[in-house]
Amino acid sequence: MCGIAGFVCLRGAEPPPVETLRAMCDTIVHRGPDAEGISHGGGVGLGARRLAIIDLEGGNQPLSNEDGSVELVFNGEIYNYREIQRALRGRGHALRTGSDGEVLAHLWEDRGTDFLAPVNGMFAIALHDRRGRKVVLARDRLGIKPLYVAITPGHVVFGSEIKAILASGLVGRDLDLDALRQFLAWEYVPAPATLFAGIRKLEPGQLMEIDLDTASISTRSYWDVPEPVPPGGGDRDGALSDAEWEDRVEEALARAVRAQLVSDVPLGAFLSGGVDSSLVVAAMGEATTFSIGFDDPSYNELRWSEKAARHLGVEHVTEVIRPDVAGLFDRLMHFMDDPIGDFSIFPTYLVSRLARRGVTVALSGDGGDELFGGYDTYQAESIARRYGRVPALLRSRVIEPGIGALRPRPAKKGLVNKARRFVEGFHHDPGLGHARWRLFAHDELFGRLFTPSAQEGMKVPTGRHVLELFERCRSRSRVDQLLYVDLKSYLSDNCLVKVDRMSMACSLEARVPLLDHELVELAFRVPDRLKLRRGRTKVLLKRLAATKVPAECVYRPKEGFSIPIKNWLTTSLEPLMMDLLDGAGLAEGGIFEPGAVQGLVDEHLAGTHNHSHLLWSLMVFQDWKRRWGR
Repeated sequence: MCGIAGFVCLRGAEPPPVETLRAMCDTIVHRGPDAEGISHGGGVGLGARRLAIIDLEGGNQPLSNEDGSVELVFNGEIYNYREIQRALRGRGHALRTGSDGEVLAHLWEDRGTDFLAPVNGMFAIALHDRRGRKVVLARDRLGIKPLYVAITPGHVVFGSEIKAILASGLVGRDLDLDALRQFLAWEYVPAPATLFAGIRKLEPGQLMEIDLDTASISTRSYWDVPEPVPPGGGDRDGALSDAEWEDRVEEALARAVRAQLVSDVPLGAFLSGGVDSSLVVAAMGEATTFSIGFDDPSYNELRWSEKAARHLGVEHVTEVIRPDVAGLFDRLMHFMDDPIGDFSIFPTYLVSRLARRGVTVALSGDGGDELFGGYDTYQAESIARRYGRVPALLRSRVIEPGIGALRPRPAKKGLVNKARRFVEGFHHDPGLGHARWRLFAHDELFGRLFTPSAQEGMKVPTGRHVLELFERCRSRSRVDQLLYVDLKSYLSDNCLVKVDRMSMACSLEARVPLLDHELVELAFRVPDRLKLRRGRTKVLLKRLAATKVPAECVYRPKEGFSIPIKNWLTTSLEPLMMDLLDGAGLAEGGIFEPGAVQGLVDEHLAGTHNHSHLLWSLMVFQDWKRRWGR
């Protein structure tokens, strides 16, 4: 596990000095505190900060082939590297280290741009082919590891985090107003955009090829979830029983977990006591697991993780926390140069910090909801179809005014909070499907929130990325359309960003076996009835989990990994909110209408509305602008 950074000179541009490359790497030292590696020459700079996981003595980067004509830095792990090593040696390659990353250089020699086909892992790669006069950037299939790229007239600059790119001094800091609109609506910036107009994400499963002679740059996708096999197309999946599907998924998950146990340093797992993490831990066998809880009972799930841990017979390390969120804010925002508005960065950071005291690698259960249908939004979409048949007058004059008159409750969810949230989402664009319940701002509100000059710079409709994803997966079943959209947006642009940033902030490697690409491909072949059925979510995984841990751990209401920000904004976080959303500061930026923002603050403090998601995103952005903007 590492962080990478570097540059490519185009059209004879002057290369930055090696000190610049070192400065870029210094910004991501938290990703790799164990060693630094630099290659600088021929108009290409490759840099890496290393967190040593495999081949502790011999795996320092950059890594290369036998004659050094192919050189690379990479962030991540190649789980099947031993199998690839054997195959390479059988074809005459001489490998000099036991590192997993070295195989990539030799695979490039053998296969060229198809070099990632046999690779199973999570990674972001920068490879320099000196003989072929090419530089290749690539990101793993699901987007577990990040890679940012900026293209200027004279350079391509890249890094595991945006701060590394900014440290090059080659890229401007202009704000992308369209990206800001999306961020406030969704709590993340949809790929490939970032809040910086000149910096983009390399998307999951993409490969960028840079020709050093012609300065041409091409980007292509090398992987996507396979298209469904049409009926009568030779597919035998339809003949499988539910029990056979359960066996297939269980076997695939066990293989993925076994593969991801490879490590030369201590390894553990996060355990919430829910479906996904319990299945991962059960497949590990002996394990050390970690979980945190909070002093607010509605946000404390330690009883479930402890119950699951006892049942699985694993060593379980827990901690009850009343975090100083205001104090943590400044530290965590340092890692939000590509920000997300997800509250759960705090518990993710805190459980990562707890785990790092005992291990260097932790397995996580992320991905199960997107593969097997675990979110409340899927249920909301089903309920909406029935609610839409209720007479409009009854909805608008009785039901919705009644729900709107109820004050939000301080608990995490509950019937009142769910009902209010459902009605809000129901009135968003139905073309967004289930994703409309992830929207936290709408066009009418944006018309009041943004100044006229800011609105002039906003051309992209709020939900365009979701509509484009639905269009891309039209051939799939409706259930798999919902899952595909989340896999390609909410998972990669929010959830995985959160896990990567907060674990790496603690120099902890987080692995996600449920996102093994072979398991992902299998999951999209599983029949819809084993994902969502009559209002039940994650049918197949829950059946499997119920054979590993007590059924009460499995069939309890989904809570999510969060903290009571909505309550803290009226108490301990109120001073921070008032500072960041100060009217004079907002007016100076020329982006927001201070009166509209103050209206949101007043309603939240009065308890008549829960604006915590939008207020928090506004706070995160204002801090981002102070920290990273012009």
